[in-house]
Amino acid sequence: MKDHWPASYPECGGNAQSPIDIQTDSVIFDPDLPAVQPHGYDQPGTEPLYLHNNGHTVQLSLPPTLHLGGLPQKYTAAQLHLHWGQKGSQEGSEHQINSEATAAELHVVHYDSESYGSLSEAAQKPQGLAVLGILIEVGETENPAYEHILSHLHEIRHKDQITSVPPFSVRELFPQQLEQFFRYNGSLTTPPCYQSVLWTVFNRRAQISMGQLEKLQGTLFSTEEEPPEPLIQNYRVPQPLNQRTIFASFSQVGPLYTTGEMLGLGVGILAGCLCLLLAVYFIARKIRKKRLGNRKSVVFTSARATTEA
Repeated sequence: MKDHWPASYPECGGNAQSPIDIQTDSVIFDPDLPAVQPHGYDQPGTEPLYLHNNGHTVQLSLPPTLHLGGLPQKYTAAQLHLHWGQKGSQEGSEHQINSEATAAELHVVHYDSESYGSLSEAAQKPQGLAVLGILIEVGETENPAYEHILSHLHEIRHKDQITSVPPFSVRELFPQQLEQFFRYNGSLTTPPCYQSVLWTVFNRRAQISMGQLEKLQGTLFSTEEEPPEPLIQNYRVPQPLNQRTIFASFSQVGPLYTTGEMLGLGVGILAGCLCLLLAVYFIARKIRKKRLGNRKSVVFTSARATTEA
């Protein structure tokens, strides 16, 4: 289905599409990249938020009091939505880091409110939009912030259903540390795929529990009525980077090895050291035996010479 997008939406076949696979060994460290500053995200506000099953994803409306600093313009929040995989899969993110996908991904969509009057107007302009990409992985405990969304999914099981959500701190959906991020120019990941997005993908991840992921994967339908079509696997695969540059706000773009590789490396080094110590021990023992043998031989020869004399 997604392969046919360019036929109906030509921009989906463009050369600056999203998502991408971020290869950390080819990103450019930019020490001048200012930190992303979410304003108003930690203030719940008083108005309810609206949660919508649009048949492609679950989307939460955001108030215009939320905006981003640290970008070329003032970008005002419009909505956030999620992408996930099929039931039982822990691969559902759109962006990947070093070809590794995570269980899901949160996108927080903003538009350049200094230059344009609305999201729809800004969406067709270069850098008219700014989207924050937050990779979500499965952790040990339930994430209370994501429950503000997930606990209402049963109210909007079918396409075009909408429910209201009490206001909450949207900042708590983000990773705690926002200093490490990747920045590149890309597109919307669904038609019409406008190449108007200034992307910020955070290196740190948010975590939800396995139960929360299962709720996300197993509650919604992409259809209005019968027969119900499960709303799953709503992510786009990584698109070619082409000539684009990915910038990083930090120089150490990730560990050289995964935890498993580090553990294997440590065990290998330890085993190597033990083998070396054993080899040194046996060589030393052999040399000592040889020296003792030589010494006994000298003593025996001397004693024999004395007796013969």
